Amino acid sequence: MGPLQGLRIIEFAGIGPGPMAGMLLADMGAEVIVVERPAALRTLGGGGSLNRGKRSVCLDLKSDAGLDAVKRLVQSADALIEGYRPGVMERLGLGPEAFEGSHPRLVYGRVTGWGQTGPLAQAAGHDINYVALTGVSSIASRPGQPPTLPATMIGDMAGGTMFLAFGVVCALLEAQRSGRGQVVDAAMIDGVGLLSGLVHSLRGSGVWGDDPARNFFLHQSPFYDCFECADGRFISLGAIEPPFYRELLAKLGLGDVDPARQYVIDDWPALRERVAARIREKSRDEWSSLMEGSDACFAPVLSLAEAPLHPHQQARGNFVEVDGKMQPAPAPRFSRSTARRPSQAPQAGEHTAELLHELGLSDELIAAASAD
Repeated sequence: MGPLQGLRIIEFAGIGPGPMAGMLLADMGAEVIVVERPAALRTLGGGGSLNRGKRSVCLDLKSDAGLDAVKRLVQSADALIEGYRPGVMERLGLGPEAFEGSHPRLVYGRVTGWGQTGPLAQAAGHDINYVALTGVSSIASRPGQPPTLPATMIGDMAGGTMFLAFGVVCALLEAQRSGRGQVVDAAMIDGVGLLSGLVHSLRGSGVWGDDPARNFFLHQSPFYDCFECADGRFISLGAIEPPFYRELLAKLGLGDVDPARQYVIDDWPALRERVAARIREKSRDEWSSLMEGSDACFAPVLSLAEAPLHPHQQARGNFVEVDGKMQPAPAPRFSRSTARRPSQAPQAGEHTAELLHELGLSDELIAAASAD
């Protein structure tokens, strides 16, 4: 099941981006084995749905037996992924150089906030910091208000997870041709910076203005923003192109507004007030009945609980129920290589004995290598 079937990935348990990258690879059919730490060292960010489709071992990496066992696991794999601060794996004796001679085809995937090199490489940080330093936070604010970002999604997941998974798959493809592995340095600050490429392109061509009052993307126009409805819930409008803007004006009943003046910025403040007032006349669901499916570039703003219930999400099977809880389904879709259907994540260390027996370790060595 899945286009990555036949690949084995060793994931060193961590938080956020690493576990999710492992989940993406497992969804696509790779065999992903999570090396868990002792219970006292586990933190938020892994486990749960991010471990779906994986197997789990719990090893004491401070013992000789545990270190030997994890090295054997890595020797059996096509790739390794880890998300520790630079130098941590080296201090454990598990850095890339430990496998250069014995496993030259190994792809070694590393995800961090600041990257493996540079003056900030050893500094602590989180999603909000990495997005700030790329300049991207500055385009997520309204005039006079601080930037607001969705938690974890821009830096950790978009800038970290996606580029780690992409980099590992790229390196695995290259290794098939060259016979040599390599280190993948996936830094969230690099990924987020690259994701802002379209904005930089627009800015360079003069289309993107830094003054938020004159930039429709920055929530100042009457046709690109979220607006409050009569019931206190919200809808989103994104009618950038003239044909879609005409459709929006018709749906709002604003036939007296000249659509040809869409980008006359001096018109925006007064027209925005009219649009906001009109939207407050109906509930969110009433506007959905009127505009959803049209070319007005409309969508209701749904909660995390509401999203799986929407007919379009259900028609595409975008959410699945696992162990009584909703999870996003694997993406993207393939015409032949069906992704693995999500199942309940394993308990930490659930497969320790099973996997180490596969590697030929005795019960005595397994007991010595294992951690609770």
